[in-house]
This record gives sequence, C-alpha cells and structure tokens, in this order.
Amino acid sequence: MKVCIYGAGAIGAHIGVLMKLAGVDVSVVARGATLESINANGWKLIIGGEEKVARLPAAVNPADLGPQDYVIVALKSHQAWEAAENMLPLLGPDTAIVTAQNGIPWWYFHGFEGQYANLQLESVDPRGRQWNTLGPQRAIGCTVYPAAEIISPGVIKHTYGDRYGLGEPTRQETPRIKKLAEAFEAAGLKPKIYPEIRNDIWLKLWGNLCFNPISALTHATLDIVATDPGTRSVARKMMEEAEIIARRIGAHFRVDIERRINGAASVGAHRTSMLQDLEKGRQIELDALLTVVQEMGRLVDVATPTIDTVLALSQQMGRVAGVYPVFPDNAYDDDAQTASVD
Repeated sequence: MKVCIYGAGAIGAHIGVLMKLAGVDVSVVARGATLESINANGWKLIIGGEEKVARLPAAVNPADLGPQDYVIVALKSHQAWEAAENMLPLLGPDTAIVTAQNGIPWWYFHGFEGQYANLQLESVDPRGRQWNTLGPQRAIGCTVYPAAEIISPGVIKHTYGDRYGLGEPTRQETPRIKKLAEAFEAAGLKPKIYPEIRNDIWLKLWGNLCFNPISALTHATLDIVATDPGTRSVARKMMEEAEIIARRIGAHFRVDIERRINGAASVGAHRTSMLQDLEKGRQIELDALLTVVQEMGRLVDVATPTIDTVLALSQQMGRVAGVYPVFPDNAYDDDAQTASVD
C-alpha cells in the first residue's frame, strides 16, 4: 500500500508520520526548509511528549515519487486547487484522492441524483479545475478533528485529538475505504466510516463557518466568541441559515445548534485557524468555509443575510490585510494548519 501525503503541514505530519511508523509505504510532497529538514533528519511528530521520527521519501516534484494507491491531500482548499495538475504524476488508474480538509469539498455533488447531480461549485473549484483534472470518482471524503502546530520546519507538535471521519461520495462502503480505515487504525488513529460523509462535513463546517471569521474579525478566542452574547448570537444566526441550506440539499445534523456552540466554548481559549493565519500573514481559508455556503444558499433559494454580512466584512478584512487573494499562485504552504478544534 503506497500513500503520498501532499503537503507537509501539521495534519499531514500527524497522519503521515504515524502511518509510516505503522509500516505503510509513505512518501510526502514538501518543499523549502521543510523538505530539507525531512530529508536530513526525518519527519518529526511530538505527541504525548514523545518525539516520533519517520524517515521516508520526500520530494518537491511528485514525479519523483510515482503513482500511489492513495494521495492524502493535507492542504487548504485554495492550495489544493492550485496544485491540481501537480498531482497528476501520483495518479495511477485506481489511485484514490483523500481530501483531508475543512469546508465543502470540490467533489460535493458527485454521487448525487436529480437536479444537483455532478453540479460543480465555483467558489471552491473555479472553472472545475480539480473536477476536470483529477476526477471526482477518485475522491474520498475526510473530516479532520485533531489539532497540531508546526514547531519548526519538519517538526510538528500534536496538541489535540486523533479522530478522522471517512466516507465515499457515492455512499458505498468500498474495499478502498475499508483498507484506508484499517491503515489509519494500525497507525493509532481513530477513523470512522460514515455512510454519508457529507453530514459530518456539515457538522464540522457548522462551527468553522462562523467561529473562524468572527474570531478573525474580532481577534477573540473561541471561548469568547461562543459565550459573549453578541458574538454567540451572530454565530447562531449564521448556523441557522446554514442549517436550512444543508437540509434542503439533503444533509442531516446529529446535534443541535446550542450543543455545537457549547462544545466549541468548552475547548477554551483557542485561537481559530483563521485567526492564526491572519496573524501570521497567511491567506485565510474563507471560500471553502463561507463563500461556498453563500453559493449553495443561492442555489437552493435560501436567504443568508447574516452570512452575507460576515462574509463581506471578512473578505474586505482579508483584502486590506493582504491575506485574501482568491486562489493565488502559491501551490501550497507547508506551514499550513489544515484543521483545528473550532
């Protein structure tokens, strides 16, 4: 079983290092100082106070690694869009692409029937770049719940969680997803195969779509956003609008809004991934978390006044700060924190 981690950031390391140490044939696409560090010293993951080191093939050019059984894309949505053509050398006839990302994925309507069948979402996949280059039939959905941070190039500290959701867009429990889940389990991770991965995508997105932009706009930590009466009310209204959209498209939620917000509040003084990116001058992941929800709302004729307001403010904030050039030319960022507990 050959697995390539595309993007050597925090979550890529959490998956890749542990899978390699469990005996999987793992490689990684990386660059710059991160690539140099991995090649010289191995890929390092600090977890539970223990440093785990995986020595594995690492290259900036995917052609040097060759076709894989699985490509786990540990990039943010806008970075994955830019890197679509670069992934082609990793793809054999049956290679699966695992989208270990936050937000609505580019393949979302693959496997649908009726009026939404194979609809492409412009806000997360302009001009159908990933859909047409990679093919939605390769996609496996993956929701990411752990949090980790980069200490230095090639050195990552795990801070929270080991749970991952997996699911086929076609809602089938295929041999390839069973094999992937077994590899996760052997690595000490906790995967769960969902019959409908989109439900778990929406549950994670429910928090990301409001807590991330509100925290970036206010610079408040998650506990404050979720408990201050004003920001909590804005978050609730955004979640209410999103829930109507999701249900019209066919998604279901296993918890209610109050429980979701209270769960976020219990995390404590956590700086959301969008706030971290803003403070570090990195592009904010706004389109896959919020712009796409607005796009889907218009698709199903649902008004989104609160989402529209927060999105407009966040876009303007991002442009002024120079962190919201839509789908920039940088292929990927090895410093990316691709998931958080928000």
